[in-house]
Amino acid sequence: MAEPAKKPKRVLLEEAKKRKRESDQTRARARINIGRAYTQWCELKEAKVSKHGFCIRWFRQLSHQIHVYCSAHGEAYTATVFTTPVTDNRAYQPHGGTTDVNDCANQPCMNGGLCRDLDADYTCQCPSPYVGKQCLLRCTSLLGMEEGEIVESQISASSVHSGILGLQHWGPELARLNNRGIVNAWSSAPQDKNPWIEIDMQKKMRLTGIITQGASRMGTAEFVKVFKVASSFDSKTYTVYRADGQRKDKVFVGNTDNDGTKTNMFDPPIVAQYIRIIPVVCRKACTLRMELVGCELNVQSSTIGCTDPLGMKSRLISDTQLTASSTFRTWGIDAFTWYPHYARLDKQGKTNAWAAANNSRSEWLQLDLENPKRITGIITQGAKDFGVVQFVSAFKLAYSDDGQTWSIVKDQIRRTDKIFQGNSDNNTYKKNLFEPPFFARFVRFLPWEWHERITVRMELLGCDD
Repeated sequence: MAEPAKKPKRVLLEEAKKRKRESDQTRARARINIGRAYTQWCELKEAKVSKHGFCIRWFRQLSHQIHVYCSAHGEAYTATVFTTPVTDNRAYQPHGGTTDVNDCANQPCMNGGLCRDLDADYTCQCPSPYVGKQCLLRCTSLLGMEEGEIVESQISASSVHSGILGLQHWGPELARLNNRGIVNAWSSAPQDKNPWIEIDMQKKMRLTGIITQGASRMGTAEFVKVFKVASSFDSKTYTVYRADGQRKDKVFVGNTDNDGTKTNMFDPPIVAQYIRIIPVVCRKACTLRMELVGCELNVQSSTIGCTDPLGMKSRLISDTQLTASSTFRTWGIDAFTWYPHYARLDKQGKTNAWAAANNSRSEWLQLDLENPKRITGIITQGAKDFGVVQFVSAFKLAYSDDGQTWSIVKDQIRRTDKIFQGNSDNNTYKKNLFEPPFFARFVRFLPWEWHERITVRMELLGCDD
């Protein structure tokens, strides 16, 4: 049978507009009908419907009882205004009838998202890298190869090129975007016929893209020209990435020189814990620096797009904005004082962090952001005191608007104080995101467990709004 002829776009657009007009008219008629019922009931109480109308949405009643505001009493009354329960997203009609309301009629999905109408709701299928209820948020955070949030132990490879006389080690831990130095990238061994490099994200993540870069060895440009991407949840079973509807593996175009960057986006995104880059065609050698792009899988709309460093490392947060309960001095010498304003991520020097005078859970480090901000996360780091590794392995957080009255961040499931996992060595980053985030001017870091001495370097994450 011949396929039916497709309607012209103009006809489809007119039909969509007609459906929207009919939906709007249905909503308007239903609102009038329910409004009349409210008014009649209020008149029995010798009162009028207040200007605020109804205290719950008129088209989402869960039973035949409706709450009504009557201005003469200033409180909510309960009235039975029709006998047929409206248990989904339907508009009330006279004589107890209902009419389905299409929640997709107003086109709530943005940025090319496809809307699906549900009972009393809708859902959007968002194109990568957009996420969120209405596809308004971009899942495009840099995930930590360049900045070091992804640590060396998370990166592995099929082989390593040893360089001149075996003295150069082009290991996977060097595969960081814009890494500098004579040996500054990962490169597979010449005899490796199936090279790969892999990153363990340590939990399921949403990956929306990758940025790649080559390197130069002895003045010769080396880079990956073409590659594939595979992913896994358990590091045992891997799936090679394919575009939607395609039967063949997706082949990504890589770099054309040793220093320029090339960005490839994943649409659909990859959800996995392990991400493996598989070079297919290389120039001279399979040599790679890179960064991954994406976001936390369980982060809600309240944190995505609001994870900027607030100024500890950059010194946007000044020294005077940092205070502490006490300060430690190594050997009691003033020159070796571990001041609160030393608690800056990646700070260098003999004394390069805040350390408390006493190992006690009553100690704290406080940040005054000067204005309320949305706080969505924290990165912590330990330090060394003359070779002694020191760090905070668990901590709580408190926040305040005035610096006097404090609230401690709670575990959303247990409803108890949230204890965050801290560091396990002196230099590795540990990142914790807050869901939900909180708004505050003052933030206090509260050590709970530690190794050797309470010692921390840190960065707060968030945004102004």
